Order: sequence, then C-alpha cells, then structure tokens
Amino acid sequence: MSAPDFRDPIGRIRLVGMVEAVSFLILIGCSVAKRVADMPLGVKVFGPIHGALFMLLLYLIFQAWGDRLLTKRQAVLAGVMSIVPFGPFWMDRRLAETATQSGDSVD
Repeated sequence: MSAPDFRDPIGRIRLVGMVEAVSFLILIGCSVAKRVADMPLGVKVFGPIHGALFMLLLYLIFQAWGDRLLTKRQAVLAGVMSIVPFGPFWMDRRLAETATQSGDSVD
C-alpha cells in the first residue's frame, strides 16, 4: 500500500480520512477526560476540528463521485465508513488496493 498523494483526488480522500480518523480517536480521549477529570477544553477544541475534517471528507468523497473517480457504490461505502469508528482506516486500505489494481485510478 502506497502513501496517499495529495495531488490526486483519491489520495486527498485517503489523507483527509486518516487525519479525520485520528482526530476522532483524540476526541474520544478528550471526551473521557471531560467526564473523568472534568476537563472540557479538549472537547471544545477537538470537537469543531473533527467536525470540519468530517465535512471536508464527505465533500471530497462527493467531489470524486461527481468526477466519476468513484462509483456510486464506492462513494456510499466511503461515506458510511467515515461514520463508523476506525472506518476511514479500512476505507484507506480499500481505496489503495483499488488504485493499485486498476493502475492508479479508481474505477
């Protein structure tokens, strides 16, 4: 599996998906800290960051589908995986495999 290329629309989805997934994990940690240690600042900071990354990811998925770089099935699956915890990690793997099998373009 290769590293995502930000110049490629699918690479942007992969990269933003990874960052969004990591921001979700950080947000979970901040949520625990908020409940256990009464430290709400982390959620106030990472909540909007995670939300913006999530919206950017959905936009990139929709854009790639509109440009016919993703099939409808792939776009829907990527959208669903962006909601599931650890889904973007799985999505990255699938997009990388698909790009490799089809000669660096997703069919």
